[in-house]
Amino acid sequence: MDPLISRIDHIAVAVRDYEKADLFFREVLGAIPGASARDPAMKYLWQIFSLGDLSRIELLTPTSQGSFLDNFLALQPGGFHHITLQTRSIEETKALLQQHRIPYFGYNEYAEAFWKELFIHPRNAFGVLIQIAEFHPNDWLNEDLRSSKNEPWEIRATEGGIHLTLAHPGGGKTGIDLNPEEARKLVADLQYALGK
Repeated sequence: MDPLISRIDHIAVAVRDYEKADLFFREVLGAIPGASARDPAMKYLWQIFSLGDLSRIELLTPTSQGSFLDNFLALQPGGFHHITLQTRSIEETKALLQQHRIPYFGYNEYAEAFWKELFIHPRNAFGVLIQIAEFHPNDWLNEDLRSSKNEPWEIRATEGGIHLTLAHPGGGKTGIDLNPEEARKLVADLQYALGK
């Protein structure tokens, strides 16, 4: 069976100066923006960015007075806010936490966003605010970063051989260029693995 926690999905950084942070992550570090939204009830904006191998950062910024971020940002102009872990089952995660008597809070299911979440307070997680969520990672990525086919792979010819693109388990895709010799070795290894 797959592990209950699949991976670290992203880290969240709270900032007061969103425009400056957006410029830094996009222009300086080359981050590609993905999903974003405003939450009028909690008075904040969130924006997901993908970097390099599809590592992700979420920027959080208040949109008006009374944001849940106000106390955090009163102590500093910005900084690490929380880490988000992806789970295959939020219900199994809740049961596991209850079994180990680890309290959690903020359980929510957002039907329109296909997102289920809960949080573990830093006092119960060695100083780190942990968000655990059940979701499909492709839903939050820039369309250009998503796998373009229903197959978990795509192969196209290049001048020097082939380019192999694979669906990334964390959403999106990753690729590698293979010269003809490497491509033939890959075919041979696949045939060997299949017993042919």
